[in-house]
Amino acid sequence: MSAANPQGSQLIYAAVADHVEARIRTGALRPGARLPSERDLAQEYGVAYLTVRRAAQVLRERGLVETVHGHGTFVADPLPVSAPDVPGTSEGPVG
Repeated sequence: MSAANPQGSQLIYAAVADHVEARIRTGALRPGARLPSERDLAQEYGVAYLTVRRAAQVLRERGLVETVHGHGTFVADPLPVSAPDVPGTSEGPVG
């Protein structure tokens, strides 16, 4: 599997999250599929474990994955139609 390649000022955790999201969106990781462990992903991407934990948090915020304590992290089923560009900015109408 190819490693994430951060460009410019993109943070490494964001690059990892974007790469995993691309794998989900292209169908390489299908809804309901279990992701490798965070430690395995850290080794695969050549990054620190905490970097992958932050990337997983971003993916959860985007609604792309769900973590079940003691069982792992799974691709959401069903997938959201599109993920917001910035977490927390896609709120509904005010008032």
